[in-house]
Amino acid sequence: MSDLFSQLYQQVNDQLLQQAAQIRLLICDVDGVFSDGRIYLGNAGEELKAFHTRDGYGIKALRHAGIEVAVITGRRSDIVSQRMNSLTVSYIYQGQEDKIPAFTELKQQLQLENQQIAYIGDDLSDWKVMQHCGLSVAVKDAHPYLRQHAHYVTSLPGGYGAVRELCDLLLISQQKFAGFDGSSS
Repeated sequence: MSDLFSQLYQQVNDQLLQQAAQIRLLICDVDGVFSDGRIYLGNAGEELKAFHTRDGYGIKALRHAGIEVAVITGRRSDIVSQRMNSLTVSYIYQGQEDKIPAFTELKQQLQLENQQIAYIGDDLSDWKVMQHCGLSVAVKDAHPYLRQHAHYVTSLPGGYGAVRELCDLLLISQQKFAGFDGSSS
């Protein structure tokens, strides 16, 4: 298993693969994770974000494999709702400056233990949740504190396939990597 992942991304140890094999819920931050963290504002006040289709494919593959996906983000944006709905993400929490209440609600609603939850983030606001998860992941260009304390740091930066990298790690560790051939939407 680690051979395939190391061929695709980077070397991982068996302990990380064991942690990833237990995951039943992936929670993602949005800005800096699904996007590169930049926010584009138009003259008419519209907000734009760019999302990578490979991340979309990874999320759909996780959902197909029976792994739930949620987003918890501090900002509010119709763009996030549209993108997550197109990826069949049912759990969308926006405007969550404190992400712990949403984490607790998800954990209770899905009847999961901490070791069954993964979280991917990019900044200090994510650490409060990450430290409770069985698998905490920082994107390559995350704040240095997060990179130092996460279980895994992606080889790709936020907005450029980091989410897909984590999805592949989960799918490979659970021997479900080749089980999806849908679209990335």
